[in-house]
Amino acid sequence: MISREVHGPDGKLVNASYGQLSGGSLAVIELAQASGLALLPSGTNDPLTATTYGTGELIGNAIERGARRIILAIGGSATNDAGVGALTALGAVFTDAEGRPLSPGGEALSSLANIDTTALHKRLTGVTIEIASDVRNPLCGPGGASAVYGPQKGASPKDVRTLDDALRHFADVTAAATGVDVRDVPGAGAAGGVGAGFLAVSGALLRPGAELVLEVLDFDRHLSGADIVVTGEGKLDRQTLVGKAPYAVAQAARARGVPTVAIAGAIECSAAELDEAGIACAIPAVPGPMSVEEAMQRSEDLVTAASEMLARALRLRLSR
Repeated sequence: MISREVHGPDGKLVNASYGQLSGGSLAVIELAQASGLALLPSGTNDPLTATTYGTGELIGNAIERGARRIILAIGGSATNDAGVGALTALGAVFTDAEGRPLSPGGEALSSLANIDTTALHKRLTGVTIEIASDVRNPLCGPGGASAVYGPQKGASPKDVRTLDDALRHFADVTAAATGVDVRDVPGAGAAGGVGAGFLAVSGALLRPGAELVLEVLDFDRHLSGADIVVTGEGKLDRQTLVGKAPYAVAQAARARGVPTVAIAGAIECSAAELDEAGIACAIPAVPGPMSVEEAMQRSEDLVTAASEMLARALRLRLSR
């Protein structure tokens, strides 16, 4: 793990870490470490000005340390700036019609007129950036970054309209400058448009996060000889079915003929939906009415108890 002091979403310095693998040639960076909503006191984030600049600083440091493959996980952001802050930290220059650099944040994207990627591309020579995200939201519109996730980051209805218009303008300018139109790309709206910005400006690859993790872990090799796979998450629901980790695990296991069971805090999938996901059965970790806070405090004991229930069920089947 490498720790660095970088700029947080509000521009103040924060301590953030990232991981190095494969002798340093692979770096795994979590956007939330430098640009996450959890870095700020509740209710203090300003999505109009929040920046991903610190994430770019982490990427730059990893490159300086020899990384040639960057996996950037982009959940939990406080930002809505299309990754422009991070790209700026890496050398891209975003200016308005009068040649002035844009101010930090998503609102300023409405003034974007020109993009200079010369220094960015020079810095990224020989470097591959893969964006890991499990959401499929487009950049703009009612299902886009601003409308769906903006309110979670403190955006008012007026702010949502401002940010959505700014992202739409950003997409127009980048399409003209780079030839890459990101408006309707599934996942382009992830993390306030970080997927869109990196895809259009840096040539990054946008990949399903769970699929990418399984690849890096060489998960298929670990399935060899397995009799059963146990997976799980906080809540099994319809979002699970669009590519989240339990779905990816179950699909990989199904391809090898290995059954999958799940343990989850809450289960909202029907039996048919579990079948569709490739999950043979699901066991709730929460045995009865309980607040989320209590469930999280007791998570170790609850998951242990659910695991014992699963083990007893398996023993019953094996004894037949």
